[in-house]
Amino acid sequence: MATLLDRCSSPLFLLQIWIEAMLDRPSAAIAHKPWLGADAPQDFISLADVVSFARQYLFSILAFVVAGIVCATFYFATSDPVYSARTQILIEPKIPRNLQQQPAEVNLSLDTAQVESQLAVLRSQKIAMMVIDDLGLMDNPTFRDLDGPTIGERFRRVWMSIVDAGGFHAGNAALTDFFHSVLPWPDRMEANSPQLESERRRHAVEMFSDGLDVQRVGVSYAMDITFESQDPALAARIANATAEAFVREQVQTTTATASEGIAWLERRMREVGDQMNRATRVAQEFRAKHDYSIGQDETSVAGQDLAHSEGQPTHQITLEQLEVTADTYRKMYESLLAAYTNSVDQQPYLIADARVITSATSPKKASRPRKTLILAFGALAGMVAGIGFAVARRGLDRNVRTPRQIRRELGLACIGELPPVSFRRGGFGRLDEVLRNPDSSFSGSLRRVKAIMGLAGANSSRRRIGITSVSPGDGKSTIVSNLAALCGGAGTATLVINADDKSALANERLFSSDFNVIDRDSASPKDIGKQIRFIEETSFYYLKNDASNSANLLVPDNMEKLLSEVGSYSIVIVELPPFSSGAEGLALCPLLDGVIVVAQWGVTSLDQLEDLTQSLKNTNSSVLGVLMTRVRTVSARRYRKRAGQAPR
Repeated sequence: MATLLDRCSSPLFLLQIWIEAMLDRPSAAIAHKPWLGADAPQDFISLADVVSFARQYLFSILAFVVAGIVCATFYFATSDPVYSARTQILIEPKIPRNLQQQPAEVNLSLDTAQVESQLAVLRSQKIAMMVIDDLGLMDNPTFRDLDGPTIGERFRRVWMSIVDAGGFHAGNAALTDFFHSVLPWPDRMEANSPQLESERRRHAVEMFSDGLDVQRVGVSYAMDITFESQDPALAARIANATAEAFVREQVQTTTATASEGIAWLERRMREVGDQMNRATRVAQEFRAKHDYSIGQDETSVAGQDLAHSEGQPTHQITLEQLEVTADTYRKMYESLLAAYTNSVDQQPYLIADARVITSATSPKKASRPRKTLILAFGALAGMVAGIGFAVARRGLDRNVRTPRQIRRELGLACIGELPPVSFRRGGFGRLDEVLRNPDSSFSGSLRRVKAIMGLAGANSSRRRIGITSVSPGDGKSTIVSNLAALCGGAGTATLVINADDKSALANERLFSSDFNVIDRDSASPKDIGKQIRFIEETSFYYLKNDASNSANLLVPDNMEKLLSEVGSYSIVIVELPPFSSGAEGLALCPLLDGVIVVAQWGVTSLDQLEDLTQSLKNTNSSVLGVLMTRVRTVSARRYRKRAGQAPR
């Protein structure tokens, strides 16, 4: 034992422990994995983990949701209102001409390809140009893009709204000029960029196509024509003009087709008439001469087609053949004449295959932007971004948060989860919480720690427990004071030895001065033990602390001597300095029955905690477990329900 104390008091030994703890951290993590064993339960996400995650990052997620709502409000507040006007047309299938004289009913229908063809005509550039020319949209200033303002233009609008609302144009003239120069108006941009007539027409057609929407109504022959514009009256005019242009285009197409047919009939009638006259003249001459030897030159024109079709030589044509040829041309001419007469008679009565059944009216309410939908989308996008941010932050977070982390990473047990304790005026604030609120979850958790302390060491009558932490402010002094008050209040002689001169106990007035203390007369040591005082308010004994005492107590020989002198106390709690202040306090740990490591929830780094516990193991110290403070998780709340049933 003396050899171990000599080694622990050596600075080189302490430095070696520190270096090994820093270099062996990965190997320590690997060494912990066999401790879990092959039969260890696999990690899974439970409802408690989800609730804990939501409670931990609730404000971050809410901040993203608020940011999403603000962005959505900024979007629709700076967007131009867009109005939609709708008209409806009906396409009627035409009865073919060969079925018009049928007495029975004829069931006609248009297939999907035919309807889609009509939709393509409505979306075509021809209809667009007809509407643009009819309404003069190229020179209409209200006919503009629906893309909306740019980001810079939106900020400029917000600034101009602030200026108009505040009424301080003169004081912010310079900033206003800056916005005008950097973020010019769209019409100013168009005025400064001259375009050719073809480019202007192409741009107008693109704007028309962007604002036009043509959809089929279910499986019917009705079609909805919707046009969007920033001017409600213009939107209605363009929608109606599009329907009228489609109907007019159908009439024009039918008329052009009929005119081409009539022209072709006229040309064909002239050709057949000439052939009929020539064949009649040849037949009459042949009959007048009674000469069957008429030369081939005179009969070739009239009977060439007939002779070649029958495979007979031209010089064998007879009068009967010439008369048949003339009669055939005459019938062809009569048929063409009847078709020509019918076409000319029906041309004034040509009607379109579509008709308007609903005309567009000027809308009273803007169709875009949809404020409710945009706000809902902004809130949803903000929530998704907030959850993503929280998940990424949780994945990169290496702070202690759950007992499962301590078991998995360190191979140690989490002996308690203490909820936050608010500071109160009067008494010791957080240092006497177990006396002020004995039924709180904080007190219940410390009772569990007290029970675990009873299992430390081989001697059941005496316990020597050390309490340390990674860094100052982890709640170590609060644990020491309340745990000692809990033991002292139960009638157990409890002594607190403060080896950390920067702890809250060292700075507390009742612990650092002679105010309201009672000297202990019996069994007092002759040297450092004479400074032990009894704190009546907390019912435990306390070794008065200062900087010199802390330096002396950190020497293992002095601590061993002191522990032997205070053998009359059943429980001795030694408050060790934090690990971040140096490794001197680790030399005292082998002298104690067990060490409790205090870690602050969400603040203490898991890597630093691993370094501390590994260093304690390297000094052959008995680590009882890790005690988490200021825990804000569901596990702590679940324990609060059982705190009233915990043994007193």
